Amino acid sequence: MRWSLAQGFSRRSFLRGAAGGTGSLLLGVKYSPAEGAIKKNSSSVINNFIRVDPDNTTTLLINYAEFGNGAYTSLAMMVAEEMDIDWNTIVLEEAPTEPKYYSPLFKEYLTAGSVTTLSAWMPMRTAGAQARDLFLRAAALKWDTDIKALDTQLGNVIERNGDRSSTYGDLLVIIEKESLTALSNVSLKNPKSFKIIGTNTKRIEGTEKVNGSAIYGIDIKLPGMLYGSVARCPVYGGKALSWNDSKTMAIKGVVKTKRISSGIVVLAKDFWSAKKGRDALEVVWDEGQNASLSSEKFYSEYKAIASKPGMLAEDIGNSLKVLHETKDTIEAFYEMPYLAHACMEPMNCTAMVEQDNTDTDKISKCEIWSGTQYQSNDQEIVSKLLNIPQQSVTVHRPLIGGSFGRRASKTADFTVDAVEAANGENVPVQVIWSREEDIRGAHYRPLFVHKLRGALDDKGMPLAWHQTVVGQSIMQGTKHDPAYMVRGMDIYSLDGCLQEPFGVFRYGTSYVIPNHRVESHNPPKVGVNPHEWRAVGHTHTGIAYECFLDEMAHAGGKDPLDLRLELTKDNPRMNTVLKLLKEKTDWNTSLGEGRARGMAARIYSVSPCAQAVEITLLDNGEFSIDKVVCVIDCGIAVNPLGIESQVQGGISIGISAVAFGNIEIVDGRVKQSNFHDYNVMRINHMPEIEVHIIPSEEMPTGVGEQATAPIAPAVANAIFAASGTRVRSFPLSKHGFKLI
Repeated sequence: MRWSLAQGFSRRSFLRGAAGGTGSLLLGVKYSPAEGAIKKNSSSVINNFIRVDPDNTTTLLINYAEFGNGAYTSLAMMVAEEMDIDWNTIVLEEAPTEPKYYSPLFKEYLTAGSVTTLSAWMPMRTAGAQARDLFLRAAALKWDTDIKALDTQLGNVIERNGDRSSTYGDLLVIIEKESLTALSNVSLKNPKSFKIIGTNTKRIEGTEKVNGSAIYGIDIKLPGMLYGSVARCPVYGGKALSWNDSKTMAIKGVVKTKRISSGIVVLAKDFWSAKKGRDALEVVWDEGQNASLSSEKFYSEYKAIASKPGMLAEDIGNSLKVLHETKDTIEAFYEMPYLAHACMEPMNCTAMVEQDNTDTDKISKCEIWSGTQYQSNDQEIVSKLLNIPQQSVTVHRPLIGGSFGRRASKTADFTVDAVEAANGENVPVQVIWSREEDIRGAHYRPLFVHKLRGALDDKGMPLAWHQTVVGQSIMQGTKHDPAYMVRGMDIYSLDGCLQEPFGVFRYGTSYVIPNHRVESHNPPKVGVNPHEWRAVGHTHTGIAYECFLDEMAHAGGKDPLDLRLELTKDNPRMNTVLKLLKEKTDWNTSLGEGRARGMAARIYSVSPCAQAVEITLLDNGEFSIDKVVCVIDCGIAVNPLGIESQVQGGISIGISAVAFGNIEIVDGRVKQSNFHDYNVMRINHMPEIEVHIIPSEEMPTGVGEQATAPIAPAVANAIFAASGTRVRSFPLSKHGFKLI
């Protein structure tokens, strides 16, 4: 299978070719530098997603981003399965940012929530089935035969009991002559007959990513392009009062400086000159009201708030009464810090703003090249910013070098930087955030405090649960407020700690505790920008819930895994996952001195996932994670190899967070700046990971974030099992536990 760059099309040749046109990055297009446009050749449009050429090449329009999630591969597999074509004949092309390509779940052009496979499952299969049906009807007309006598095989229509056959490409003439169109109602294959779906399939773009020919946003090169680097106030919300650029303008390659919303941008002929120019700028800042913000102050304030009644999210039974009447209760505070996304590719965007030919005071259109997850939002924000129609904003989406939610920015901050920098320049401008900017001035997983109280019955089973959640809302005041704020509560603050469905999240914890109460506080927003982080709510609710459940198991003399098996008796999918985890880990077998296990289970985006970790802990607090066993039920496994890859990636980012992750704010400033003080996992930290996928006939559900949700509490629970020390504030390094 080919993907965005044709075989033999190197990074170098791409950059040469872009110099003569608009630099379109549509995947699989026949790009003409002279024309700067797509050459349709003789392709026939089958439906919104599929075009076919006479040579039997199938072009598939992809409406989801690829940032390591395997979307390109999975979606192409769905189409190839239903269309019955040779895998190697597919070419991928980016779908334009138009409503007909919006996600059926989000109603926007958005890749998020680990729902791509679920969202695309029916549209992509249907598109493939429509194409197959169209070619069958064309062949029946061509041969004047009953369509029931025909079948398809690898891009060919054949007679079951005859000698005639025809390629899909050859049948295009009939389709055009007879004005055949795709039918809305077509039959889909029985999953039992799948030949492609369910097989281990290598990533389409994998080779290019390994050999360096893959094109990311930061690789974009356009004729006459300038580079921008932005001087930003070190305190959130601060503004530039004035600046002196005399030293900056003396640097070779620097073209100019100007004010944009986020600070002062330095424009230069190359990024290094722009960065040096930015470093030489002398800026007088008005730091504003956020100069006194600190993480420690937040922890203190949030703990005090957590002891007060909050907004009631769930009240099953009567937890308050049971806890009041129970002599011995368990109580704990859990604290989770701000987290940065720390994508391998820092934020960047290239923009070209064009003036109207007849009125230079007006803008006619804008073209942007951005590794964004959220194309329709970027398009909407840019159109309002420039006061032009939304359809006049063209968004090109190259490959994305990691995101974890960061590139689904509701403010389109890194896109706005580039558009404002390019406005009035009449040349493309690429703004690149340095690693330090990305760590210090980005959007973060909010800081949270959880207060938990629990009571046990006379058999050591959880009888009552009371959880109060305190943290900044992600969705409040955004355009998503109506859907994601329920009775004044941000559902992302609570996702993962409610037994029953809440808002748009149609699933609970999978545990059944007879008296279960959850309250919420979303304190007023401060200068720090809150944002989704991989697995979103579960990155804090999961740790608090799964670790406190372990505390209750310990207090009641229960094995943590057996307790969860008992609590999930009414949830067969999660119960099955836990049973297999127990089997595959040989759970009841001792690991020996200095070694221990811990486990946790989460259900995120419908998919139950449970993990057990094995660690070795030394007397000096150093520990290694030796092995992780993960069991997941994600419905039909479209690409098991891709699922395994996603699980491995999700586990690694979760380990990074629990072991090292901490954005610390002092005097309104982020202390961390780069990977030397905002640590992430290195290859020497990577454990052996064993993945088990539950066979299923259910609709395929998420994988990308599911594996991140349980790993942090599983590691924390293993630390307790090995040391007897219960860690309730993170990261682990804060308490002398060092991952080696």
